[in-house]
Amino acid sequence: MAMLWTIIIGFIVGVVAKFLMPGDKYEPTGFILTTILGIVGAFVATFLGQAVGWYRPGDSAGFIGGVVGAIIVLAVYGFFAGRRGRAT
Repeated sequence: MAMLWTIIIGFIVGVVAKFLMPGDKYEPTGFILTTILGIVGAFVATFLGQAVGWYRPGDSAGFIGGVVGAIIVLAVYGFFAGRRGRAT
């Protein structure tokens, strides 16, 4: 049940992040990639929050932290994919 809840929250986080930072037409979209974006964003926020000292070991990022993490993932992806796409 926890895995299903993680996927649902990951999808919602991914949708919010894509709404706040939509990107261009070359970015991958879709249900699965948006869900993965949200889940990876939550992991990024958790890792960065624990590294900075905002979260204790074992704590995880909340909804807002997941959205911020997903936006960071989108920005990094846009930086590298945008550079590759413009070079050709």
